[in-house]
Amino acid sequence: MSNFKPLIIIAGKSHEYLATSLQQKQYEVLNVPEISYEELTDRIADAHGIIVTTKIKLDKTILDKTTKLKWIGRLGSGMELIDVAYAESKGIKCISSPEGNRNAVAEHVLGMLLNLMNNIDSSYAEIKNGKWSREANRGIELTGKTVGIIGFGNTGSSFAKLLSSFDVTVLAYDKYKFDFAKANIREASLEQICRYADVISLHLPLTAETKYLADNPFFNSLEQKPYFINASRGGVVNTEALIKALQLNKIAGAALDVLENEKINQLTTLQKKQLDLLTQQPNVIITPHIAGYSKEAFLKMSAVILDKLGI
Repeated sequence: MSNFKPLIIIAGKSHEYLATSLQQKQYEVLNVPEISYEELTDRIADAHGIIVTTKIKLDKTILDKTTKLKWIGRLGSGMELIDVAYAESKGIKCISSPEGNRNAVAEHVLGMLLNLMNNIDSSYAEIKNGKWSREANRGIELTGKTVGIIGFGNTGSSFAKLLSSFDVTVLAYDKYKFDFAKANIREASLEQICRYADVISLHLPLTAETKYLADNPFFNSLEQKPYFINASRGGVVNTEALIKALQLNKIAGAALDVLENEKINQLTTLQKKQLDLLTQQPNVIITPHIAGYSKEAFLKMSAVILDKLGI
């Protein structure tokens, strides 16, 4: 009887449940979260499956090294680092697990929004510097406002669900989804969101279509001076345009969980200057791409991948 076990490479940080479950199903598991592109290139020929996060790019070059690969699993959402079309042309199944961290992203976005609207972070910074200022830090209630959600997939719809108790009107735009309006959620155009929304939150993958969607014309079209939130992908927002919008008071504040370049020690001179400008603003919050990274989501993403693969 053969002792052969198909090889699964886990090329990113994952919950221990993932490797344990695969081993229990008689797979050989190579759990190498810090593996480099070059190292993976040398190992991928033997792989039956590979699981990635946001670290490794699976492009045509590396996919051409595969001979046994049946599937690619992405922990989380966003497939921009995977050449899905080419992989599928080689008969390789590609799946992601946005269902696993959509609630975590939604909660994080809501937390950042409430923080901004109530000056929580900025007033705390003042207190640490010995300043107790109530009047200047008077908050604004979310209840009754109009919230624009651009992208109504897993995270966008989860954010809308969390907003249901705030008695807000949700204007949702999704180029590829229709007939999802219900209760306080209305389908809207991008132009309507820019005209009427008091809050705008982006929930988009990074594609050729969405690259720099939030640019100078976008910010210039905003009419309600909304709070602006991006917990999707940094490249969806033109950072220079965002800074200009803040300087011209086109937006009330910005909450960002993603940046164009998240390798903080490898920023260009311009990117370093932009980040310094943003972090100096009292109406800006930046977190290190942790919106979908809760302890619960860390486990659920692995469970979703295994379920979709039927393992």
